[in-house]
Amino acid sequence: MSDPSHPTPRPAARRATRAAGAGSAGGSSGKRADMVTIADVARHAGVAVSTVSYVLSGKRAISATTRERVLASVRALGYHPNAGARALASRRANVIALVLPLRSGMHLPVLMQFATAVVTTARTFDHDVLLMTADEGPAGLRRIAASAMVDGIVLMDVEMHDVRVPLLRTLERPSVLIGFPADPTGLTCIDLDFYRAGQVCVDHLADLGHRRIALLGAPAVVYDRETGFAHRTRAGFAEAAVRHGIAATTQPCPETFAAVHRELADLLARHPDLSGLVVHNEAAVGQVLTALAALGRRVPADVSVVAICPDEVAERANPALTSVLIPAEEVGRQAVSLLMRKLKGEPVPEATLLDPRLTVRASTGRAASSRSPA
Repeated sequence: MSDPSHPTPRPAARRATRAAGAGSAGGSSGKRADMVTIADVARHAGVAVSTVSYVLSGKRAISATTRERVLASVRALGYHPNAGARALASRRANVIALVLPLRSGMHLPVLMQFATAVVTTARTFDHDVLLMTADEGPAGLRRIAASAMVDGIVLMDVEMHDVRVPLLRTLERPSVLIGFPADPTGLTCIDLDFYRAGQVCVDHLADLGHRRIALLGAPAVVYDRETGFAHRTRAGFAEAAVRHGIAATTQPCPETFAAVHRELADLLARHPDLSGLVVHNEAAVGQVLTALAALGRRVPADVSVVAICPDEVAERANPALTSVLIPAEEVGRQAVSLLMRKLKGEPVPEATLLDPRLTVRASTGRAASSRSPA
């Protein structure tokens, strides 16, 4: 019985098929790939245009033999379905927006890790990424949602009382937040559990016998904006210090060497028994280590240092830093996966918190006061 999706080619179709296969190496007709049309594919495969459309869209069952012949023609001709045609057919733009916080206090290399993970993961779902900056605020989100430019939104650098959150709850476009506002109800949020990360750093130093520690946190401007991750780290640090009965100080950390040196000199003058530092500013890690050396403090003999940062920052430091990983790539991948599930109408968890992972390296050791005499 003949396949109704594969009509017998007429002589003209046979001639077109031979011509299409004879143009150049690999079976191309000599057209640029972006000029090849669905009609060219149909002629090359000897099928109707509608059959090619059904094979590519999956909207109708096609026999395995015919499907393979069509896909072989697609590969031979280098055919790429027009993005606009795909969007019209599916009512999808095949684009997601990524709102990047390109503003003061944010460390660009880490932001690019998040962005790279979002872009590469989106491509595995056949989506491109439109980059936006956080300074556009609610107006920017409203503009792209109203224009149907994107299917969904991934938003970074979430503040505790973020002015964009009420709008996100009302948009028809689904969204995923990398970070948590104070009230995440009705939202889909993912991030490292920064509250727990602050606790883990203190737990490690407490286990090593340190009794006076300090948190050098994010730059002051990040706290001033009430950025969620910075406040949660500080809260977790403070809670764990109380739980362990440790004297603890928290303060923002600047990024320039002169400012870091000045802050550390003042901190050590006020607390000469300080023996443990937690640094939550990856841009300042190198300056902290250099300033400690300039102030005559050895790491870890005099001061143990724990950082919350990417592994490559911790591993490049001298000495290599005990650290809690900022899992930018994992967070970016999961954020896109959550958004794609929402686009399919699948249920997703409202909150996804990644457990912090502490890696012990050369920058931490037992507090001098707790060491056994030689």
